[in-house]
Order: sequence, then structure tokens, then C-alpha cells
Amino acid sequence: MGSREEIVAAAATVMRERGYAHATTKAIAQAAGYSEALLYKHFRDKTALFLAVLNEELPDLVATTARLAEAPEKAQLSDNLAELTTTALAFYCASFPISVSIFSSRDLLRTHRDTLENGPDLPIQHVAGYLAAEVKIGRLPSDLDVDAAARLLLGACFQEAFLASFEERPPRPDLVDRLVATFAKIG
Repeated sequence: MGSREEIVAAAATVMRERGYAHATTKAIAQAAGYSEALLYKHFRDKTALFLAVLNEELPDLVATTARLAEAPEKAQLSDNLAELTTTALAFYCASFPISVSIFSSRDLLRTHRDTLENGPDLPIQHVAGYLAAEVKIGRLPSDLDVDAAARLLLGACFQEAFLASFEERPPRPDLVDRLVATFAKIG
């Protein structure tokens, strides 16, 4: 593992413990065992580091949905939905403690929002794309509002991540099965 990867891993740990707002580049560099100057050789600012954490240290929800949308017929609908839901829940559970502190300051939120190329609606778009692929092959109804369905599925995962973080507990073990069963009934 190189210095960049070690810095990203340390950033994930520090951001989970302190939240984005209170994770300083100095603390991240110290946790990684490097100088702050080296951190800035790899990342232009803390937001770039945060995005690297989201892309490299958390479950890859976008890649999962893209792969499922590409060939949904490779597995049963229930298996695809289970993988998608499990990944979404893991992503939100891992990212919630890191990103929630962005809302602690309107200025911090505005700055963060202005630096993002793709917003938090990107997973919705990708899940809707996957659901549209299931509609196309006839496993979900042709009149399904895929955007609304994607928002419902991800909203349930996000809400559970919030509750699990708030209550300092793991996600409910039956949630994935219950969501999959509900969505499978639609098909």
C-alpha cells in the first residue's frame, strides 16, 4: 500500500470517528504517519480527500448498480435486489458517520456542495437505471415509476443507516430480506 492509499484509509478512520467537519488534514496526516505536506501532494483539499474516501473506502454502490443494470438476467430478481439493498445499506451505514457533520455549518455544506461534480442523487439515478433494466426484461411491471422506486429503496436504506448510527447498533438483520420481498411482490 502506498502513501496515497494509506492517507485515504486514515482519512476514513478519522472521518468516521470525528465526522467530516472535525477531521483536520493535520489529524489525517498524523494518523497515516505522514506529513501534511505529503497529504497535499495527493489531494488538493479535504473535500478531494473526502471524495476519495467515498469512492475507495466505502462499498461501491454505483459500480454495483451499473453491473446489475448491464446484465440483470444473470441472476434472479430477488438475488439482484438483495445485492443492491445490501450494498446500499452498507454504503449508507459506512458513510453516514462521515458525512453527517457536513450539515453542521451552512458554509461548510455550501462549500462542499459547490466542489462536488456529482451530487448525492447519483445513486438514485443508478438504481433507477438498474430497475429500468429489470423492467425492460419483464421482471418488473412496465408502468413502474423507476425513479420513485429507487428513491423508496434507497430511502429505506438511508433511514436504517441513520437509525443504526443514532442508536449505535448494527442495521436490522431482517431489513434486506423484507425490502427484497416487498420489491419482489411488485414484479
